[in-house]
Amino acid sequence: MLYYFLNYLKTEFKISVIGGGMFQYITFRVTMALLLSLVISLLFGKRIIKFLQRKQIGETIRELGLQGENTKKGTPTMGGLIILSAIVIPTLLFAQIANVYIWLILLSTVWLGMIGFLDDYIKVFKKNKEGLAGRFKIMGQVGLGLIVGCTLYFNNDVVVSREVMGAKKLAPYERQITNHPERVTRDGHRFVDVKTPITTIPFVKNHEFNYAKLISWIPGAEKYTFVLYILIVIFIITAVSNGANITDGLDGLATGVSGIIGVCLGIFAYVSGNIQFAEYLNIMYIPNLGELSIFIAAFVGACIGFLWYNAYPAQVFMGDTGSLALGGIIASLAIIVRKELLIPIFCGVFLIELLSVMLQVSYFKYTKKKYGEGRRILKMSPLHHHYQKVGYHESKISVRFWIITIMCVVFAIATLKMR
Repeated sequence: MLYYFLNYLKTEFKISVIGGGMFQYITFRVTMALLLSLVISLLFGKRIIKFLQRKQIGETIRELGLQGENTKKGTPTMGGLIILSAIVIPTLLFAQIANVYIWLILLSTVWLGMIGFLDDYIKVFKKNKEGLAGRFKIMGQVGLGLIVGCTLYFNNDVVVSREVMGAKKLAPYERQITNHPERVTRDGHRFVDVKTPITTIPFVKNHEFNYAKLISWIPGAEKYTFVLYILIVIFIITAVSNGANITDGLDGLATGVSGIIGVCLGIFAYVSGNIQFAEYLNIMYIPNLGELSIFIAAFVGACIGFLWYNAYPAQVFMGDTGSLALGGIIASLAIIVRKELLIPIFCGVFLIELLSVMLQVSYFKYTKKKYGEGRRILKMSPLHHHYQKVGYHESKISVRFWIITIMCVVFAIATLKMR
């Protein structure tokens, strides 16, 4: 918003604000977004916590027999409002809102934040521990998946850059956007913007995979690739959002893991949106993607700032307002930067937590049907509660899960050069 305002002053009124030229540089706006998100989450976060305490918006604790669970009773929840405000406000101020990636990720943030808010509202004010019915959560996640999938597939501003060798001959399933100018590098290489349902795949030579190939064996099925692509997007957003929601069970766990993943996605967005880095790493160049770095900087800053109050012993919980939004943001970002096939790597903790619940429930139902008595693989699911039952302190569990996430993120980044 400030970017447009300063440009308007300069072009219409010939007014140049001191330092206004800095807003032309993404690196400056990224830094400012990060700093402002920290200020909002640290300074205004405390006020929001006090407001939640005055309104007695406290956490309702289920009796799970876990060490220290009674001390958490009454801790302010719905702290996800701190995270959301610390993300949205800096992005609105420093990013180019007209950028399709910016408004799409802002929509994802607010959309799932609202669903999480409804869930927390029902738990706190309606005294219903179950919160929003699961089917309504799924409907909301599916709805967001439809919007994200349709936008990325059909919007002509969502393109990748392709080098054209000799005559303008593109690969199958690629359509050139004719009203986008052709780029010619100093050494004579020609690039055009194309629409294609393509993503990054690790450990293979060309590092790319086109979703159209999944149904190319069916004659004439290529024109229905959009159906397949949208279904995949819906699945990813639903899975990652629920994975983050399940992971949010210990002080600082989901916040720290999400912040680390945010750094990873920020690196992906920056190198994919910079033609020099993309060429050096031999990865796809995505025009106009660099602007997304501003949102990611605000996202990381919001997580770090919230961790100040959410680290053990937590002064506030994010609730579903925060956890559903964090998962949806991470999923949407991964899809936008076309690194969704790397999610099982850099979101390894979310994946393990989600699988631990699925395996526990499935095994319990299987053994109850077969033996008449349900048996468990873990002492308790999700996995972090299993380690609590074993005797680990929750702060140690959280920090070790952060360390595991750092290792997963480093490995995911390294895959850019692994062929």
